[in-house]
Amino acid sequence: MLARERCPMTKQRRSFTPEFKREAASLVLDQGYSHIEAARSLGLVESALRRWVNQLQEERNGVTPTSKA
Repeated sequence: MLARERCPMTKQRRSFTPEFKREAASLVLDQGYSHIEAARSLGLVESALRRWVNQLQEERNGVTPTSKA
């Protein structure tokens, strides 16, 4: 197999819009969902949702984001 070929068994990395990330984080911050509940209901890994929640909290507190969500 050439190094450039992709293994057919690997998954593509999903990408999400900034709006989706804000809405997902809002479930935790504004609607009382736990990180686990929100992540499971949206089909996300909890670590990604935690990162988005932290970024939204910082944004709401006036901290400018340093990187993409």
